[in-house]
Amino acid sequence: MKEKQAPKAGASKYSPKRLVLWALGALSGLAVIGVLVLVFALAMAYPNLPALDTITDYRPKMPLRIFTADNVLIGEFGEERRTLVRFKDIPDVMKKAVLSIEDDRFYEHSGIDYWGILRAAFRNATTSTRQGASTITQQVARNFFLSSEQTMKRKAYEALLAWKIEKNLSKDQILELYMNQIYLGQRAFGFQSAAQIYFGKDLRDISVAEAAMLAGLPKAPSAYNPVVNPTRAKTRQQYILQRMHSLGYITDAQYAQAKDEPLKIKTDSTAFGVHAEYVAEMARQLVYEQFKEDTYTRG
Repeated sequence: MKEKQAPKAGASKYSPKRLVLWALGALSGLAVIGVLVLVFALAMAYPNLPALDTITDYRPKMPLRIFTADNVLIGEFGEERRTLVRFKDIPDVMKKAVLSIEDDRFYEHSGIDYWGILRAAFRNATTSTRQGASTITQQVARNFFLSSEQTMKRKAYEALLAWKIEKNLSKDQILELYMNQIYLGQRAFGFQSAAQIYFGKDLRDISVAEAAMLAGLPKAPSAYNPVVNPTRAKTRQQYILQRMHSLGYITDAQYAQAKDEPLKIKTDSTAFGVHAEYVAEMARQLVYEQFKEDTYTRG
């Protein structure tokens, strides 16, 4: 009988299978270490996050408005044009328009939309378009507490603040904050003010088409301003209407009507129903004598 040949020294020790297993083990170990370091860093940073008093006791800048005895607006003074509106008074069509384009999984995630991050990463890698994955909660965190700089540190704090906000406020409260605080061009802050400035009407009276137009503004208030860039604004409005329809937020009939609805945009956002500039200025001076600079921020 032939004698069996002894295996060559080191053959099993450095086999491809062993090398693959070793590499996988090393990668797994590094991944675990990375996760532990990240968790430790987040745990250390969380107690240092700012208090949420700014949003739990929301008191935004409000302009001074001068009205006639029969409640006609004749003057408005202040850097930020804002009219507060409570969540229950925001029409569903406006909420749905915003959610369809900004965060359609808002009521499903806990501040960070991991599925949205993966979806955006895949789209950015496979197409020429750039898609973000910031949730409405993250945008609230950024607008109230952070800058817009694109750094890993800022993004980490944004995520932590989003978690903290979600733990302390309800979804409806977060959406109400967003819809009152966001800048929408023409010095308009919040959707109530934007409806008045762009369409000359109360938010509760807007149509589906008008809601879609307003919902397109948060991403880039100048680029999608219907007064300055009507063509780009119309293109984005049509895309938002498609999103609302595909998500089931509007019916076939509503979609068909809205996409062909001609919009009447106010080109002069400073015009008032009654020309009484002199009276309004006198009233402003009287108020300023008593309240000084608070005149233009406390309403």
